[in-house]
Amino acid sequence: MGIAGNLNPTQLEFFNSEGYLVLESFASPDDIKSLRLQMEQLLDAFDSSTKASIFSTKNQKQTTDDYFFESAEKISFFFEEKAFNDDGTLKQPKQLSINKVGHALHEIDPVFKSFSSSEKVLGLLCSLGYRRPVVIQSMYIFKQPGIGGEVVPHQDNSFLYTDPQTCTGLWLALEDATVTNGCLWAIPRSHKDGLVRRFIRDDMGVHFDRPSPSYDQKDFVPIEVKAGSLVVIHGNLIHQSFENKSSTSRHAYSLHVVDTDGCKWVEDNWIRRKVDPEPLYAS
Repeated sequence: MGIAGNLNPTQLEFFNSEGYLVLESFASPDDIKSLRLQMEQLLDAFDSSTKASIFSTKNQKQTTDDYFFESAEKISFFFEEKAFNDDGTLKQPKQLSINKVGHALHEIDPVFKSFSSSEKVLGLLCSLGYRRPVVIQSMYIFKQPGIGGEVVPHQDNSFLYTDPQTCTGLWLALEDATVTNGCLWAIPRSHKDGLVRRFIRDDMGVHFDRPSPSYDQKDFVPIEVKAGSLVVIHGNLIHQSFENKSSTSRHAYSLHVVDTDGCKWVEDNWIRRKVDPEPLYAS
């Protein structure tokens, strides 16, 4: 299949040097509108009384359950830690209580699938050297006003490990992302230091294979972007986002891509699919 790369040499040089790249206006206003409207419909149809699974990067071991594992091939809904009263009821409507929806939007939902396999996404992956890429997970992240949870410093290769390592994150801002409402922060060039630790699934459940290092917050830089911008994230880049204490949300659509040509999906990843994902293209 003939896929043409769409990054120029300056962009590639920046990505390889810094470990991330911002592509402004990657998504059109119509793209953003269609993704957000589709998520509104999915949320409206979700019966929040049937399941209350919480997502937290601070207490990942405690909040990981079968619902989370099964979400690898489904569209599943995860609540914010601070969404509930002491009696287990929601403090506010479900639309303002969800942390994220994942992890197979790109595969199951036609609107999200269309964007995730669009020519501009394929061209980007071609530029990055992918030969037989698959989207291994997708997430719609809400970063709710007032309760949008912190995402602690991490590397995407920790969670989505191939041998050799091939994960890249594609983070699409569906609203303006600022330091006020919880934008991404990253340590530039940290991808050059290699993978720090892995998130493993075994007979004990899920856990990291070693403690997290301590990071100096002065080393992080904010990645403030306008709606429609795409942040391309190297799998070994240390990045995070803070709690959203503002009155405005920070919606984003995130894809994680790995290659399947010349590398192996490691069996002790948290994602254990029953059916292998379809490659976006093969070159």
